[in-house]
Amino acid sequence: MPKDSGIGASSKRREDVRFLTGQGRYTDDINLHGQAYVHFLRSDVAHGVLKNVDTSEAAAMPGVVRIFTGADFEGVGGVPCGWQVTDRHGQPMQEPAHPILAQGKVRYVGDAIAAVVAETPQQARDAAEAIVVDIDELPAVIDMKAALADGATKVHDDLTSNLCYDWGFVEENKGAVDEAFANAAHVTTLELVNNRLSPNPMEPRVAVGDYATGTDESTLYTTSQNPHVIRLLMGAFVLGIPEHKLRVVAPDVGGGFGSKIFHYVEEAFVTFAAKQCRRPVKWTSSRSEAFITDAHGRDHVTKIELALDADNNFAAIRTETYANMGAYLSTFAPSVPTWLHGTLMAGNYKTPLIYVNVKAVFTNTVPVDAYRGAGRPEATFQLERVIDKAARELGVDPIELRRQNFVKEFPYATPVAVEYDTGDYEGTMTKLLDMIDRDGFEARRAKSAENGKLRGLGVNCYIEACGIAPSALVGQLGARAGLYESATVRVNATGGLVVMTGSHSHGQGHETSFAQVVADMIGLDENMVEIVHGDTANTPMGMGTYGSRSLAVGGSAMVRATEKIIAKAKKIAAHLMEASEGDIELKDGQFSVAGTDKSVAWGDVTLAAYVPHNYPLDEIEPGLEETAFYDPNNFTYPAGAYACEVEVDPDTGKVTICSFAAADDFGNVVNPMIVEGQVHGGLAQGIGQALLENVSYDENGQLLSASYMDYCMPRADDLPFYKVDHSSATPCTHNPLGVKGCGEAGAIGSPPSVVNAVVDALQRAGHTHVTHIDMPLTPSRVWAAMQN
Repeated sequence: MPKDSGIGASSKRREDVRFLTGQGRYTDDINLHGQAYVHFLRSDVAHGVLKNVDTSEAAAMPGVVRIFTGADFEGVGGVPCGWQVTDRHGQPMQEPAHPILAQGKVRYVGDAIAAVVAETPQQARDAAEAIVVDIDELPAVIDMKAALADGATKVHDDLTSNLCYDWGFVEENKGAVDEAFANAAHVTTLELVNNRLSPNPMEPRVAVGDYATGTDESTLYTTSQNPHVIRLLMGAFVLGIPEHKLRVVAPDVGGGFGSKIFHYVEEAFVTFAAKQCRRPVKWTSSRSEAFITDAHGRDHVTKIELALDADNNFAAIRTETYANMGAYLSTFAPSVPTWLHGTLMAGNYKTPLIYVNVKAVFTNTVPVDAYRGAGRPEATFQLERVIDKAARELGVDPIELRRQNFVKEFPYATPVAVEYDTGDYEGTMTKLLDMIDRDGFEARRAKSAENGKLRGLGVNCYIEACGIAPSALVGQLGARAGLYESATVRVNATGGLVVMTGSHSHGQGHETSFAQVVADMIGLDENMVEIVHGDTANTPMGMGTYGSRSLAVGGSAMVRATEKIIAKAKKIAAHLMEASEGDIELKDGQFSVAGTDKSVAWGDVTLAAYVPHNYPLDEIEPGLEETAFYDPNNFTYPAGAYACEVEVDPDTGKVTICSFAAADDFGNVVNPMIVEGQVHGGLAQGIGQALLENVSYDENGQLLSASYMDYCMPRADDLPFYKVDHSSATPCTHNPLGVKGCGEAGAIGSPPSVVNAVVDALQRAGHTHVTHIDMPLTPSRVWAAMQN
């Protein structure tokens, strides 16, 4: 029987009541007394010398409060990068300055040149249009390989080249990997592109800065996934504001997908301008601005090689990737194609030798950073595509080739420096095959053929690393912040609990699932637990939400804090019942003495904690509040197997997804309904990447996909009804909940499923020359592949 409360129950999302009734409070809903508005004048050329910015006419226009240019930020820190990568020669990456407003040069279409603060948004916009800018346009650097050619125009004049870093991992393995390829019985090679994406959260970014003259305190209201990190980066490294004088509030946030992790120039600007103007300053991004200012995702060009022995065992993997950084280094950009990508190149397989080379490149484009999955989708796509290609070249079943090479014993140390603690890849594949009726595929294919369509089946596996940690390790790898999480649990006198967390919810359902965890531990109704997040003034220092870390890391911190609460409550209960502390048991909100009928209710104990008449204060302090910080010992490793069936119209190349199945191992599951919803959302985004979405620039650095007229988002009729299952669970061994993370899985595992299915359809129809098509698989690309 399904549970009706606590861990394992599909409790309805409590936060949805306010969202569905229009009572959510988003950053754009915040309007402060005396508030002014800012409009940014952005570069309309991708690369050029900024010779002059004439604001004289604009400054005299109605409603203008003040106009800022790069000159106003001389001596002010630029936006920092949160991760430093060391290259394969032991040298630190090249790290250019990222000014709040352009200084000396503009480096991409959208680079902020000036900012007009005015009484109304329209007045700010009108004045911005009156600013006269003189730019000496330079050649735009768009193609990554061309950017590294001798004599290429440099994006940053103070750097030696456009190469951010040349990373090799594991460098010591390179010789052995090369030897394995030289001795291989078969080598499969594939060159592919992981297309650039725009994140497109439902809510655009917004920032409101406020300054209190009486206390010299600044407040930033912002659409952020990690307000404490923004406070740390902006306060310490950009504006020089002590943390106790800076408050960052991220209220309800309408989706992020990674794009709201990062510290953006607009956040620093409104905070700075509010103090300078002595009044609140607000910025709300338009959707057009979002396309040219929100950090993009993916954008890798890769050559991958797979070596196999005579028995079709994987012998070695070798990859070379060009990773686009854009014009500046976004907060965690350097880590995405390296430590979040290279360490996952083993996949679900026991390949003994792996070497990954990544060249990160500066170009005159929007900065690129983490997008749902962040490095894991890129690794999975190249690996699962080359395995499928190898199976066709060898004439073997692609599923059996995978099964033959699965990791089967755990823990398993990969050759790329991570250790999988648990997993059952055979189990998830078996479950997937039960879900998809593979034996009936030929009949379905024949039916499609009767309708003039080509049908294909694509299957693949994935593994990801979540809850990135421990802090000491990632610090050695270049992280400039800890990756722990925190929780404070406060019990009120009448028994209700307030849990304050450093994690942040922007669609994950934390207010429901976190409450389930704490309520289950004590045996209370979930409604007695309130979750507080998003405000640095009333939550403990935490790292926020990204990388499917919230439950594995943030939830574990809550467990540890709640364990402290229970331990102290047992001491109080023992005194109330005149029993030994070791004999006290807690079940269903009742404390009892083992082996007796003595008991006392949770509410009586919590009241006694604040009205301490019945226990010695020299032994037990009054009150019931505890804080815990949790720093994991290892990543968690969700994994799964996915299958997609498609129909291809041979006359037009249009791809229709007929069915999609996902069998995932997420470890223990707190709320099955929320997990299923997370998988559905990830699948939609992964399918969107595979078939529809693509950020495209022309040779001059002009964004060709700068609106929904040109950037194609998935719609309901592009997607099938999914079959999802997470019953093949192997609990994580090193966090107290046994959870692994689920938020990114669908976006990681689905793109190769779709591409594998389309290639399968074309191969079965006799188009044997089609071994790969780059994403997105638009009708024109698929049709062209069939013609060649």
